[in-house]
Amino acid sequence: MKTVPLLAHDGDLIAEAARPGLGAAAWWASWGAHCREGPDSSLRELGAAGDGHGPKSGEAAVPSPATSSPMGELALHIGQRGGRSVAIHQFHQGALRVLRPHYLDDSGQVCYVVVNPGGAYLGADLFLVDVAVGDGADLLLTTQSATKIYRTPGSFAEQRMTVRLGEGARLELMPDQLIAYRQASYRQNTYISVRPSSSLVMAEVVTPGWSPDGASFRYEELRLRNEIRVETDDGGQLLALDNLLIRPPAGDVTGLGHMEGFSHLGSLVVVDARVDQSLADDLHSVTADHEAHAGISLTRTLAGTTGLVLRSLSDSTGELNRLLGACTALLRERWHGQAPLDLRKY
Repeated sequence: MKTVPLLAHDGDLIAEAARPGLGAAAWWASWGAHCREGPDSSLRELGAAGDGHGPKSGEAAVPSPATSSPMGELALHIGQRGGRSVAIHQFHQGALRVLRPHYLDDSGQVCYVVVNPGGAYLGADLFLVDVAVGDGADLLLTTQSATKIYRTPGSFAEQRMTVRLGEGARLELMPDQLIAYRQASYRQNTYISVRPSSSLVMAEVVTPGWSPDGASFRYEELRLRNEIRVETDDGGQLLALDNLLIRPPAGDVTGLGHMEGFSHLGSLVVVDARVDQSLADDLHSVTADHEAHAGISLTRTLAGTTGLVLRSLSDSTGELNRLLGACTALLRERWHGQAPLDLRKY
C-alpha cells in the first residue's frame, strides 16, 4: 500500500494552538492568534511552500474573517433518550440551519442535514459550527448540497467547526463535496475532541469548480486543517494534526508529488479503538476496485484508540463518492450491522 504523508505532528504548534483544557471559544482565539503570529512550519503542503498567512510581496495585508461577525452559526448537541439519539440542544443563526431529524434505520442513529440558505460562501464570510455527541449517542451529519466557494475578493471565506464526542459516542460526518470556483480562497479549521471509546468517521471530497475558460484549478487557495485530540481523565493528548494546503497559483498542483495529474481529492478520517493495520489493509483492498489513486496512513495509538487517514485522487466527484461510500459501508456493516448509506438527495 502507498502511504500518503499528509499527517503532521509538531509539538510547538500544538502547544500554541490547542492547550489542554481550553473551551471552544478560547481555543479558536488561540488558534487565530497562532495564525497571525507565526508560520505553519508543520504543514505538508500540496502545490506550494510557505506559510500562506501573510500577504504576498507587494500586497497589502487582507482582513481576516476572524475579526468579522459570523455569517452563520450552528450548534447541535445530541444525547440519548428512550433508545434513540435526539437533539438536547439546538441553535442556529444567520445562514446556517438544520432540517428536521430523521432515522434511516432502527439503530437509533439520528440524521441531521445542514442547510445554507445563502447557497455559497463568499469573501470574508465566517461560519461557526459546534457539534457535541453525548455518551452513547449516535449522529449522522450531512449537508443538503455541495459547499460552494465563490470569488473571495478582499479576504478568504472560513468555516470553524468544533466537535466533541463522549464515551461510546459515534459521529458520521458525511458532507457533500466542497467546490472551489475561480478566484476563491477558503480555510476550514476543525477541532475534534474524542474519548477513548468514541467512534468518528469523517469524509470529504474537494473539486475545482467551473471557470469561463474551461480550465481547472482557477481558485486561489484551499486550506483544510483537522486537529484531533483524545481526552481522558488525566487530560488531553494530540492524536493527529492533519493539514492540507492546495494553492494552484504557486505551482502545477497536477504534477508529480502533488496531485499526480488528477483534479479531485477525497479524504476519509476514522478514529476508533478498532482501527488497526488489518483494517487499513481491508480499506486499501476496497480502493483497488475504483479508478482512483489512494493511500492510507495510521496514527499512533493513544489511550487505546487509533486514527486512520485515507487520501484518494481522481478526476471524478462521482468516483470518489463511490470509493468513500464503499469504505464507509464496510465500517457500517462490520462495526454496527448497518446497511450502506443511502441519503437520497438527488
